[in-house]
Amino acid sequence: MRSLPVVHLLKALVLMLCGLPMAATAAAGQYPQTPQGQAFIRTMVENFGFEASRVESLLGDARRNETILESISRPAEKTLDWQSYRKIFIRPERIAQGQEFMAAHADALARAEQDYGVPPEIVTAIIGVETWYGRYMGKYRVLDALATLAFDYPPRSRFFRSELEQYLLMTREQGLDPLALKGSYAGAMGYGQFISSSYRHYAVDFDGDGLADILANPVDAIGSVANYFSAHRWQPGEPVADPLDADLVAGSRLLTRGLKPSLQVADFRQAGLPVPESLSPELPARALRLQAEDENEHELWLTYRNFYVITRYNHSHLYAMAVYQLAEALKSGDDGV
Repeated sequence: MRSLPVVHLLKALVLMLCGLPMAATAAAGQYPQTPQGQAFIRTMVENFGFEASRVESLLGDARRNETILESISRPAEKTLDWQSYRKIFIRPERIAQGQEFMAAHADALARAEQDYGVPPEIVTAIIGVETWYGRYMGKYRVLDALATLAFDYPPRSRFFRSELEQYLLMTREQGLDPLALKGSYAGAMGYGQFISSSYRHYAVDFDGDGLADILANPVDAIGSVANYFSAHRWQPGEPVADPLDADLVAGSRLLTRGLKPSLQVADFRQAGLPVPESLSPELPARALRLQAEDENEHELWLTYRNFYVITRYNHSHLYAMAVYQLAEALKSGDDGV
């Protein structure tokens, strides 16, 4: 192979470097020395009254984690089809352990339904999908996860820099050690996997001990998940989703793109679909077409406002359907719907 002229080699090197994430050059423990780190320190000092040396010390302890960067680039909700995704969560052992969780915390779940209008099985299913009822709350230091994504993941650096701010505020308010907490690769924590901003806005002291602890207290976690759903306009008594014994062709005008329902039940009735007769024609609805067990077939679902509320927890229709079907299985004890 003929050697490239030096000028071409230099151009190739520049192009290669331009393709790297902007903050990828920050070595472990060097975040305080980067321009982004310096700006973050100033923000915490000027806007929130932190001591500069404290924030600098925390950032200096944060470590870039390559596994976190790999994980956020390929979340299961974007890489799996429905049947593969469903098999992760709708399993006999997860159903049985969920029913045990419901029995152990029946009083707290009943009170959460009374106070917030969210059924026990929905709250339990969220905790079941997120952490297997508290068994797996995450292995990454939250500080490392948030710093890695705040400074080394340009596509969402602004969001995660804000979450890092919220994390330092949260740990200060709660009297927690920011170096000690562990969570998901995205910095979510506790039974319900709240990110820092959600912790500050929606976590509640549901057992009256003076501390909103969703990290180790399942009662507070139950109240906090229910509070989150109520704040996002869960409608007590309304349905979540219904399977329809029909299908729609890909590209149908009834298969809208957004997660929020933009049509009404009446639209689907007029199209001749077998919609449950009990539904109000004005109820907002969205048709959802999912891969069936037979790869040549599809499941057709009609989803409603409460299904959309579940997607406020995780912006994925696969996630919301897994939560709904696990909740139904917790009521029936059957892994079918």
